[in-house]
Amino acid sequence: MNASKILQQLMSQASGSKGSSGGMDVKGVIDGLSRHLGGNSSQGTRQSSGSSGFDVKSLLGGGALGMLVGSKRGRSMGGKALKYGAIAGVGMLAWKAWQSSQEKKGAATQSSSEGERVEVLSGEVQERRSLELLQAMIMAARADGHIDEQEQALITDQIDALGADQEMHRWVEQQLKAPLDAQALAREADSPQAAREMYLISVAVIDDQNPMERAWLDQLASALNLTPEMAAELERQAQQAG
Repeated sequence: MNASKILQQLMSQASGSKGSSGGMDVKGVIDGLSRHLGGNSSQGTRQSSGSSGFDVKSLLGGGALGMLVGSKRGRSMGGKALKYGAIAGVGMLAWKAWQSSQEKKGAATQSSSEGERVEVLSGEVQERRSLELLQAMIMAARADGHIDEQEQALITDQIDALGADQEMHRWVEQQLKAPLDAQALAREADSPQAAREMYLISVAVIDDQNPMERAWLDQLASALNLTPEMAAELERQAQQAG
């Protein structure tokens, strides 16, 4: 499985997409989606098939990343819901949140027991953390219950386009259909830093004004044993990163 490669590319897309289209081939994206959905790109930017309700404009923010959360009806990728900067710098921001909380307590800000940031991991540990974050991101994207079978297939196609191997392909398909279970997800966290990163990347793809999505965040924070103060600090870091 090559989860670390996929996560790194999603983070790169987020970095390139923040505040811009990230140099994407917008016409190519529209044409590709039109072919998938049976539409015609000359009909404009809104393409839909059946009840899926895709808004092509909402997918122009970053390839597979845009596809992952673009299935949320009514969401604009250029709006406030998706926090590109938080995805691009998830490890550093989660660490900053911990440091900030420690400083407020007047406690030490260095601890080997906290775990390393995803950006500095390597080998099997990096692969495991990448899977944890991808799983958190997929579950967050599904929290409002609006990813249908067609949208699942499109998301899988986009992940494949990033170079997912067969094992990764099957894993993504499983995650798109698995029950939403905050406790099960939290058990995957390999360290306190991993828990913070999982929560922060969930915040990045969730619209906290949506009651179902806000409820998922609250469940996840509890399952990850994050204090209300830490959860609030992680959300503040995500908002500031934009």
